[in-house]
Formats: sequence, structure tokens, C-alpha cells
Amino acid sequence: MGEKIRPQFYLYIPPNMPFSLPQLAASRQQNNMKTSLFFLYLLSLSYFNVVQVFGTGRSEGKENPFTAKASLIRYWNSHISNNLPKPPFLISKASPLNAIDLAKLTQLANHNCLSSHIESFCSLANLFCSFQEDSSKLDAVGKGKGDANFAVYSSKNFKGYGSLTRGGIDSFKNYSDGLNTPNESFKKYSRGSNAHSEDFTSYAKDANVAIDNFTNYGSSATGGSGGFNNYQDRVNVPNLRFTSYDSDGNKHKLSFSSYSSETNSGSEAFTNYGKKGKAVPAEFRSYSSNANTIGSSFAGYGVLGNSANDSFKAYGDSGNNPRNNFKIYGLASKLGIDSFTSYRDSANVGADSFQSYARDANSGKANFVNYGKTFNVGNSTFKEYGKGSTGSTTIGFKMYDLARSFLDYAKKGVTFAGYTNSSSKETSVNRWVEPGKFFRESVLKQGNVIVMPDIRDKMPRRSFLPRGILSKLPFSTSHLSELRNIFGASMEGMLENALTECERPASRGETKRCVGSVEDMIDFATSVLGHSVKVRTTENVKGSKQEIMIGEVKGINGGEVTKSVSCHQSLYPYLLYYCHSVPKVRVYEAEILDVTSKTKINHGVAICHLDTSAWSPTHGAFLALGSSPGQIEVCHWIFENDMTWTIVD
Repeated sequence: MGEKIRPQFYLYIPPNMPFSLPQLAASRQQNNMKTSLFFLYLLSLSYFNVVQVFGTGRSEGKENPFTAKASLIRYWNSHISNNLPKPPFLISKASPLNAIDLAKLTQLANHNCLSSHIESFCSLANLFCSFQEDSSKLDAVGKGKGDANFAVYSSKNFKGYGSLTRGGIDSFKNYSDGLNTPNESFKKYSRGSNAHSEDFTSYAKDANVAIDNFTNYGSSATGGSGGFNNYQDRVNVPNLRFTSYDSDGNKHKLSFSSYSSETNSGSEAFTNYGKKGKAVPAEFRSYSSNANTIGSSFAGYGVLGNSANDSFKAYGDSGNNPRNNFKIYGLASKLGIDSFTSYRDSANVGADSFQSYARDANSGKANFVNYGKTFNVGNSTFKEYGKGSTGSTTIGFKMYDLARSFLDYAKKGVTFAGYTNSSSKETSVNRWVEPGKFFRESVLKQGNVIVMPDIRDKMPRRSFLPRGILSKLPFSTSHLSELRNIFGASMEGMLENALTECERPASRGETKRCVGSVEDMIDFATSVLGHSVKVRTTENVKGSKQEIMIGEVKGINGGEVTKSVSCHQSLYPYLLYYCHSVPKVRVYEAEILDVTSKTKINHGVAICHLDTSAWSPTHGAFLALGSSPGQIEVCHWIFENDMTWTIVD
């Protein structure tokens, strides 16, 4: 028998180390165990790298055994009980941290010090983060310097820009258009200015995951105007924050035209908007029109305002499940006029909350025309609406829809003209759901020509975190303030949205868990399916948004009803997946062919849910396929970077 090959370790010892290589060698001869432990201790202090060598040939290509990726490989081998190849698409999402950076960041996480090194953390670990730039270079700009023109400009911090400016016009045209993750901060922008106008035209149009922060925007401004035209149109996952926007403003007109039109799953927050403003008109025209699941929050909007005039025209028009919250809107305002025209008209479902709306107002007027004429019943709540108002406060509702609740609304001056008692029963034309996103199981037959939806991953590229770091980070809405301190206030909306979805109770028959590491995903998948599992995803994005032909189809586990664990991305600083298992599914692999040449262009994975009885009647699948819960099965493709786990065939 040949001589057994024993691994050796070559160490690089920096010259400033307080000991020499001969001393280490002598120590090793005296006590191998103590020396080995000492080596590991040194590694934790990030003093050296380790290269494992076998025999006489040096293997430079070997993965360092102390990296996050190497740790994942070992975990996979010990928890997955088959010898199938490891999926490159999943392993590639492992943390890129090398041994030294992993040790350093783990130590910082152990001592709750990551926030003070957030830029390095985000860069080294490949996270999606938002940073506030140093505005010192901008301080001299926009203060009494006249007009400014920002054309085809992107991702800058305008802190204090235009503050105390007299007159002048700032123009932002094609600002951050088409960028993937633009991040802009307009902090104290145009504060205290006089007759200063701002114009945002085609702002962040067609961007993906845009984050904008308007803090103290236009505060104490006199005269002038702020115009947002085509602001954030067709953006995927916008996150907009207007905090103390136009607070104490005097006749500073604000206009939002085609604001967040056709966006997908975003949120806008207007906190203390127009607070104590005097004759501050605000106009929202085509706001969130045709948007998908937009959420708007108007907290403290128009509080203590004097003669304000706010107009919401076609707000949330034709939106899919818009959610708007008007909290303490117009509280104690004087002579305010609020107009909601065609508000949420033809929207699908949706929920509006008017809490303490126009409470204690003096001689105000609120008019709701064609409010919520939805084709699918929504939910609107008016709590303490108009309560305690005085003078000639008038509130009018014309053609207001079903599913409304009025709690403690004013008894005087409330007019319900043409108040409808039933929602419109118009037939949906399926404009809410992208063609091909949902389909029936019978479609998966060789030779069928169908439309494939856009399966491209539109999320920012990120990596998982190593478990040692992940376990030290809070992960709940109750610890949102701690997360905000780590990742920054501009990320709060994104953090809250993901955490809220993760904390949502499981639906009937569903088992769910949010995971931020591959190890956690393995644990969840094997807890449901056992340890002999395989994970699959659609091979590429070819065929997206076009007609395709179905080639050979293979049913996983012989096409029998089975269990699976599907994992979908959530928007979060690190790679986070919402994984869930639902009963009674069939999983398929299908060749995807070019319609003209009949050549293979993709290898798709599809899942068919056979029991839809627990789904919402307003689920997009039923809008697209024209049925109801429990009546049909629903299939969909596994999109890019999403995946499904099954028991090995």
C-alpha cells in the first residue's frame, strides 16, 4: 500500500507578529493539539490565510476551507443525503466573504458594531444598501446662485440645496432615468426659499428599486412651486419618503402629475405633509394610476393648515389593490378644501383608511366624487371622520362605493349624493395580470404555443449572509429601529415591507419561513421534504415576454401529486427568500422552443397548485383565468433566481 497522504498547512506570518516561525514549529513538536487550537485562534484574529496542500503538488485552486462558501459546501454535504451535483445557481449566491473579511465582520457583528462599518460591510458582503453622501461639495451650489439645470443626472445627495434661495428655477430632467437602483436624497431642499421653483420631469423613470428621500422639502418656503411630472413612472418597487414636506410653507404650490404611474409594489409616505402650511395648494393628478399594489401613507397631512387646497384627481385610478392611509389628515385645519375626483376609480380591491380625517376642522370642505367605483369590492374606513368640526364644514360623497365604514363621522354638513349601494360589476379585462403569468395544467403539452411572461429577475443583485453574521442581526418589526440604525433610515420602508410579509400568518395548509442563508434554506426544505432533495429553477430568461412553443414535458416524481418548497426573493439589504410549502402540487420540467425555428432556447420549471380553495377570490390567477377559489388548478413558471425544492425522483 502507498503512503497515506497527509494534509499540510503553509502559513504566512506577517513581520510584525510577536513570535517567529521556529518558535511555532517548536511549539507544534511539543504539543500538536495546543498548536492547532492556537492556529485557529490566530485565524479568528485574521492574521493569516490558510492554503491546504496535498502531497507534493500545490493546489492553488482549492477553496479556502475557512470562507463562507466552503462552510456552505460542508453543510450541504452533511445535510443532503444524495450525491447529485450541487446547483451552481444556488451556490453562486453564497456569501463572497473570504476568511479574513468573514472573521472581521463576524467580530463586528458579535459586538454590535456593524453600523459603524456599514459601507465596508455592504461592499464586502455584496449587499444592497443606501448611503447618504457628503454634501459639502454641494453647499456652495444653489444658495443664491440662480437657476440650476440637472439633465440626465443620477443618484446624488442634494442636502440643503436651494436653501434660502431667492427666485430661480431648478430643473431635473431625465433624472436617474433607467437606472437600476437610483438613490437620491433631497434633505432640506429649497428650505426657506422665496419664490423658488423646482421642476422634476421624467424623474427616475423606468428605474428598478428607486429610493428617494425628501426630508423637510420646501419647509418654510414662500411662494414658488414644486412640480413632479412623470415622477417614478414604470418603476419596480419604488420607495418614496416625503417627511415634513412643505411644512410651514406659504403659498408654495405642489403638483404631482403622473406620479408613480404604472409602478409595481411600491410605497410612498407623506409625513407631516403641508403641516401648518398657509394657502398651500397640492395637486395629485393621475397619482399611482395603473399601479400594482401601491401603498401610500399621508400621516399628519395638512395638520393645522390654513386655507389649503388639495386635489386628488384620478388618484390610484385603475390600480391593482392600492392601499392608502390618511391619518390625522387635515386635523384642525382652517378653510381647507380637499377634493377627491375619480379617486381609486375602477381599482381592483384596495383599502383606504381615513383616520381622524378633517377632525376639528373649521369651515372646511371635502368632496368625494366617483370615489372607489371599483369593479371588485374594496374596503374603506372613515374613523372619527369630520368629528368635532365647526363652522360650515361640508363633506360630500357622490357615487361612493360599497364596503365602507363610517365611525364617528360628523352629523352636520355631510351629504351623500348618489351614494351607490353596490359596486360596479364590470368584467375585468385582465389588465392587472401580465399575459402568461398564470395558466392551466393542460397548457403544458408538447407543441402548444403560449405567451411566456417576463421572468427576468428585477431585484438588485445581492448575496446571502453567513450564518455567523446573520444570527447577530435582528429580524422582526419589533426591532425595526435597530435595523434602521444599521442600514439607514432611507431603507426603513423596504425593511418593514419584507418583515411584515415574513411575519404574516401562514395561510391554510401553508408552511413558511424567511431565510437569509443557504443553510437556513436547506434546513427548511429538508424539514418538509426529508434529506434526499433536489432544487430546480428555470435555466435562463430566454422567451420572456414573447410566444414560445412547449417542447418535451417531464413530470417530477412521475407527475404524481407531491410536496414542494418554493422560494421567492424579497427586497432586503441581503439576499432574503420567502420559502413556503403548500400541499397538493405537481412540478414539471419543460423544454422551451423558439416558435419559428423549433430549436431549444430554455429549460423551464413550472409548478401547478391543485388546491386553490384557500386563495383569495381577488388573486391575480382568478382575474387572469376567470374562475374562483377551489374551482381550478393554477400553474406558473419558476422565475429567474426563484426556485423550487422537491424529493429526488
